[in-house]
Amino acid sequence: MTDEARLEAFEARIARGEKIEPGDWMPEQYRKQLIRMISQHAHSEIVGMLPEGAWITRAPTLRRKLVLLAKVQDEAGHGQYLYHAAETLGATREQMLDDLLSSRAKYSSVFNYPTLSWADIGVIGWLVDGAAIINQTMLAKSSYGPYSRAMLRICAEETFHKKQGQEMVILLSQGTPKQRAMVQNAINRWWWPTLMMFGPHDSESKNSAELMRWGVKTRSNDELRQVFVNQLIPDLHALGLSVPDPQLRFDEETGNWLIGPIDWDEFWRVVKGNGPCNAERLEARRQAHEDGRWVREALAAYAEKQKTEGPQGPQRPQGPCEFARP
Repeated sequence: MTDEARLEAFEARIARGEKIEPGDWMPEQYRKQLIRMISQHAHSEIVGMLPEGAWITRAPTLRRKLVLLAKVQDEAGHGQYLYHAAETLGATREQMLDDLLSSRAKYSSVFNYPTLSWADIGVIGWLVDGAAIINQTMLAKSSYGPYSRAMLRICAEETFHKKQGQEMVILLSQGTPKQRAMVQNAINRWWWPTLMMFGPHDSESKNSAELMRWGVKTRSNDELRQVFVNQLIPDLHALGLSVPDPQLRFDEETGNWLIGPIDWDEFWRVVKGNGPCNAERLEARRQAHEDGRWVREALAAYAEKQKTEGPQGPQRPQGPCEFARP
């Protein structure tokens, strides 16, 4: 088959709702887009452990500490699922991590903001993880099989993260005046970065059209952002909480909550490495990578030993009392 015929057959499979698997023919651009998108998603899960991990030792109760520990552990697992999915496309773990640590690869801009109070942990759970679920539920229908299947498990776990955050916000909103002020302050700081998570407006996105053409994405950035706003605003209002948007209004004709303009200059400034915590986040990842060097070297040495000695290790002569030892 010619490349044109292969492409036509490939797109016909996607139109029928079939999953593309690692051994199947795919356009090189499809492969590149997936590697870029999945690796950035994996990096976001790994870097996303840092803002919340900073509060593990400061959690107010043992229960909260255990919940937060479990959540941060889940994020590490999500990163592993996604790195494995990218590896099925020919990417290597070493190259992906090198791209992250050298700032060649990006991760979600939302994780470059500081967590200033305990209320931030709840707001991240409800807003940030809630936004992630909306995006990831869409990706669970992705045309690429390994990515789609990874998303199914990730979404199930992210649902618990969102509920945990929502519970925290509800409790704080019903607490003392100081607690209510603390949670409202956290919402004020995380609202716009959360909306930016969905990416640029559709008219300004370089990749969305191609990703939607090949079924990697099934809904646009602006559509997903609108779903999130429509879900969240009534719930916040029910708790007596608000968002820092003086232009927010409900449109009777469309049934949508309409937001004011997003500061895309800030978004691109953070994406390019100039956010409040970009340098801190990458330095933490570089230090963790360096601290784990001995583990990687030990694993490599063990693998080399297995090659030379076989899976059972060196063989010992067995004497008459070999199996009589305690």
